[in-house]
Amino acid sequence: MAEVRHTFMSDFRKFFVRGLGIVLPSLLTLAILLWAYRFLRVNIAEPINWGVRHAVLWAGPRTFLGDGVAEDRLPDWWVVTAEEQSKALEGSRRRWGELTAGEQATLRARIRSESFEAFWRDHWYLQGIGFVVAIVAVYLAGVFVGNFIGRRVYGRVESALVRLPIIKQVYPNVKQIVEFMIGDDKKDIASQSSKVVVLEYPRKGIWSVGLLTGGTLHSIEQWANTPCVTIFIPSSPTPFTGYTITVPAEDVYEIGLTFDEAVRFVVSGGVLVPKKDESKSGAEQLVRRIALPNDSNGKDRPRAGERASA
Repeated sequence: MAEVRHTFMSDFRKFFVRGLGIVLPSLLTLAILLWAYRFLRVNIAEPINWGVRHAVLWAGPRTFLGDGVAEDRLPDWWVVTAEEQSKALEGSRRRWGELTAGEQATLRARIRSESFEAFWRDHWYLQGIGFVVAIVAVYLAGVFVGNFIGRRVYGRVESALVRLPIIKQVYPNVKQIVEFMIGDDKKDIASQSSKVVVLEYPRKGIWSVGLLTGGTLHSIEQWANTPCVTIFIPSSPTPFTGYTITVPAEDVYEIGLTFDEAVRFVVSGGVLVPKKDESKSGAEQLVRRIALPNDSNGKDRPRAGERASA
C-alpha cells in the first residue's frame, strides 16, 4: 500500500472540517434561539409594552393629579419642563403662551410619551413586562378555553374566522401544524401513529420508514382483495408533508422505534439514528467495495452500487 503523504493543505482541510462539525451545531442553535427571541420581542413583547406604556399614560392624570400628588414627588418622565416645551416648539414661530389649552395638553402628552418611552428603554427589566404579560395572557386563554363557556365562545369565533376570505385558506393549516407540534392533539396523533413501520416503497428493494395510521377504505380492500392498512410516509426535511399510501398488511413490518425517534430520523435525512437501532454494516461494505484495488487484468475497481466480481 502506498504511503499516504501528509501536507499542510490536507491536514488543514481535515481539521477545518472537524472544527466545523464541532462549532456549527452550537452556532446554528444559538442563531435559531436568537432569531426566535428577536421575533418574539418585535412581534409580541414590543406591542404589549407599547400598550402598557399608553395605559400608564392614560391613567397618569387620574392617578397623579387626581390624588393631588406634589410635583416634587411626581416621576421625572411625567413632569414637562419649560426647556422641553421650548425644544418641542423648535422650528415653529409660535410660542408656548400662544397655544390654546387643547394644543398645550396635546403637546404635553406627546412630550410625556417620548420621555416615558426613553425611561422605559433605559431600564432593562421593564422590557420583560411584555413577555410576562404575554405568558399570563396565554395561560388565561388556556384556562378560559378549558371550561364549557370558553369552548363555546372559542368555537363561535373560530367558525367566524374560517369564513373570511384568505384566512379560511391559511388558518386551518396553521392550526393543524400548531396542534401537531404543541397541542393536546399531538398526543392523540402520536398514540394513533405510535406504530413505526417499514415497507418496500416506492418500489421493491427500497425500504422506507412510515407511520401506521390505521385501516383503509373498504373499496380499496375490495379491489386489492386482501386486508390493507394506511401508511403515512413523511418526507425530509419537513415531516408534515409526505405521501399517504395503502398497502397490503402483510407487506408492512413494525420496528422498535418511537414516534419521536422516527421523526428525528426523517428530518435529519437519516443522520440521527437511535443508538439502539444503529447499523453501519451497509456503509462499511460499500466503503470496502469502493476501496478494492484494480484486479490483475487491469480492470477498474467496481464503482459504488456495482458488485465486485468473485
